[in-house]
Amino acid sequence: MDYFKRYSALYGSILATLLFLWLGFCESPWWHLGTLIMGGFAVLGIFDVVQPRHTLLRNYPILAHFRWMFEHLRPYLRQYIVESNLEGRPFNEVERGLIYARAKGDEDYHPLGTELDLYSAQSEWITHSMKPAKVIKDDLRVLVGNEQCKKPYSASLLNISAMSFGALGAHAIEALNMGAKRGNFYHDTGEGAISPYHLKHGGDLVWELGTGYFGCRDKNGNFDKAQFRDKALANSVKMVEIKLNQGAKPGHGGVLPAAKITPEIAMTRGISMEEDCVSPSYHTAFSTPVELLEFAAHLRELSDGKPVGIKFCVGQPHEIFAIIKAMLKTGIILDYMVVDGAEGGTGAAPLEFSDHMGMPLREGLILVRNALVGSNLRDKVRIAASGKVSSAFTIASNCAIGADWCNAARAFMFALGCIMSMKCHTNRCPTGITTQDPSRQKGLVVPQKALRVDRFHARTIHTLKELIAAAGLEHTEDLKPTHFYHRISAVEAKTIDHIYTFLKPGSLLEGDLNKTYTRWWESAQADSFEPLNHNNHSR
Repeated sequence: MDYFKRYSALYGSILATLLFLWLGFCESPWWHLGTLIMGGFAVLGIFDVVQPRHTLLRNYPILAHFRWMFEHLRPYLRQYIVESNLEGRPFNEVERGLIYARAKGDEDYHPLGTELDLYSAQSEWITHSMKPAKVIKDDLRVLVGNEQCKKPYSASLLNISAMSFGALGAHAIEALNMGAKRGNFYHDTGEGAISPYHLKHGGDLVWELGTGYFGCRDKNGNFDKAQFRDKALANSVKMVEIKLNQGAKPGHGGVLPAAKITPEIAMTRGISMEEDCVSPSYHTAFSTPVELLEFAAHLRELSDGKPVGIKFCVGQPHEIFAIIKAMLKTGIILDYMVVDGAEGGTGAAPLEFSDHMGMPLREGLILVRNALVGSNLRDKVRIAASGKVSSAFTIASNCAIGADWCNAARAFMFALGCIMSMKCHTNRCPTGITTQDPSRQKGLVVPQKALRVDRFHARTIHTLKELIAAAGLEHTEDLKPTHFYHRISAVEAKTIDHIYTFLKPGSLLEGDLNKTYTRWWESAQADSFEPLNHNNHSR
């Protein structure tokens, strides 16, 4: 009986085919169509039984295909029909809807109050004032570049985070850069080098230099200073960013499959089309904190004094303090640090890296803030935050705990029209954003999408100004941890400085530390990323 149930679809299709053939004298086209359909199912079922690869097909011919069909449709059915407004991951419907509305110029107000549970542990808020300030008309910007920099850059508080040409298609790069030009904010190139599409519309660029040194590498993949200088002097390039690692896959090199490498990408990056483009997991131009700073100083010199910074996801805390000690030892001060959170995710990565590698943005940002404040370097080194930035509140909360400005990647992808189909790494992106397929890219009209990018940025910054004014402040620089509340239980909420440790100026130098920071500081050394006491740890 069990055998008959499992093979019922196969037997039924065979019997139906025989019936249609027996009644083949009928001239109705429906009989012929029925014969073809049932015959097709019969052939499919027989093939399922004899094929050796899939046990489920051998045991449930034809029926197993329906299971796989619904398994394939499950993400789409869940996203569009099943899940609530607040359930989606990595961005829920409310978060995506806000970005879409602002990008399109639609109404972005929300009726009938919040959908959030304000008594859950995820609840957070910025404190408002009984005496709000006036909403300023001037753009909110921050000057990046210390006294060692000849050409400081005035950065917007929201910019486009690193996404390479190759990971994104040419139309997407063009639209982002045109939008950045219109809105007067910067566009990070990602580690895939400066492409013609980054330069076409004249938007401000931050040139990200990763471990592959794409765009300035010799035939062996090592850094080529002549190529770097030639491109870094371009007027569009405003800052240089040394990428140590990224939140999506910290400690893992980027991968661009050979199938996505076009002749244009190969020429832009200086790579071969014959194999996957795999970035090394580490830099060859330096190997110690001091060498990192010397390399940064060299890039600053080659670029004629433009700001140079580093980007990283915090891993082992003592390494951050090693860079601090190297700055104190050499006198070479970075212009800025970009702290990338483990929430970041435009780059495809092994699941274990996405889920369980790297420090989330909040903890990483506070640690870097403490490292700079505690060493009296905070007034010289700016901090940027990136990692699931999508609204004015996320910018304000990051600024309250230590950031000077924020970068966003996926939010700007949504502004371009991304529908979160999770096909970024397959070259089959339905919206033409993360594909090199010319036919798919044609759907992305550059001027229209550039306008959406500009609108999203402008309306988010405007709402940020309103948030700051409601708090009685004039600039995000005035935001402090005391302005930021986080609920820790249904009956208790605290300002963020009563949940996390915030060091006082100079405390690292004066030794006024708790045990955790003392351990990190004392184990850091300027001449190595290894901890001083690494041989003393027992298993």
